[in-house]
Amino acid sequence: MRIPVESATSYRGRNSRPNLPALAVLVLLALTAGVLGYLFSPASSPAAAHWYAALLKPAWIPPPQWFGPIWLALYGLMAVAAWLVWRERYHRARAQAMVMYGLQLLLNAAWAPVFFGMKNLGGALFVAVALCLAVAWCLREFARVKGVAAALLLPYLVWTGIAVGMSLRIWQLNP
Repeated sequence: MRIPVESATSYRGRNSRPNLPALAVLVLLALTAGVLGYLFSPASSPAAAHWYAALLKPAWIPPPQWFGPIWLALYGLMAVAAWLVWRERYHRARAQAMVMYGLQLLLNAAWAPVFFGMKNLGGALFVAVALCLAVAWCLREFARVKGVAAALLLPYLVWTGIAVGMSLRIWQLNP
């Protein structure tokens, strides 16, 4: 007996359920990393704003009002990308891809407390480089599972590369 491809018992049928609660959890996790960053940022902390204003910064750093919308969009893309990978529940590379997603999310959440909270420019540079490498590795792992998910991480990889450049230049200008 042949099972139709779109049957609820087929691989494709089981995999194609939307699983919206998982999407909600992944959005919540991504936004939690963003909220942690916000709590330490100059937008939320007057002490961080005062300290950051006193730092020497390169002229090419984007205006502060860009950071919130950019990160919000990136967290949304990250969550959708992770959800697309999560939905591929029978793919053997899914678990490793999700572990890498979790690792890069932890590094993402760590940068603002190190930079603004601890005022450790060298440590923040180290975290930024580690984050950029983790995002690249996560993108690679996502590509093994679902190409569209990897493509959704490309803007995040570009932005983390810019963040490495900003962290490096601020570290150099403020010995």
